[in-house]
Amino acid sequence: MKTLVKTFAAAALIAVSTFAMAAEGPGAKATKNVNLSTADFALAHYVVVTTEGESAGVEQLFAENFSQKIQASNAQNHSRSKVVKLLKKQKGEKLNCTVSTDIIEESADYMVAKLALKFENFTKTDLITLERVGNDWKVSKSINSYK
Repeated sequence: MKTLVKTFAAAALIAVSTFAMAAEGPGAKATKNVNLSTADFALAHYVVVTTEGESAGVEQLFAENFSQKIQASNAQNHSRSKVVKLLKKQKGEKLNCTVSTDIIEESADYMVAKLALKFENFTKTDLITLERVGNDWKVSKSINSYK
């Protein structure tokens, strides 16, 4: 009898946890809020989003006036919506590179950081500007160049 009760209890526990996960749905992680309360957290999340395909908090990470400029033979400018859409599309894709981060300038409400993504045959440099917006930090500008 004890074994039967334990089996039913285990089955009930499995059922409840399955229903809880199903209630969150497949896209629940993508809309989950992330901690952007400090510039360091926002910078770390930017690195994870751009290099490891993390999709949680992508929309939360970028300021409404975000812009991206790519310095190349055919210079390009991208809006917030285009970058967010691209990053969501790259969900789960990890870049094969090493990342180094340098903080160039930092104040109470502003940070400029330099990311160097070293691939096998080239290096992508990403200068990003982060700003405090309310209680969170947001990426407001990104300038990319390639060597």
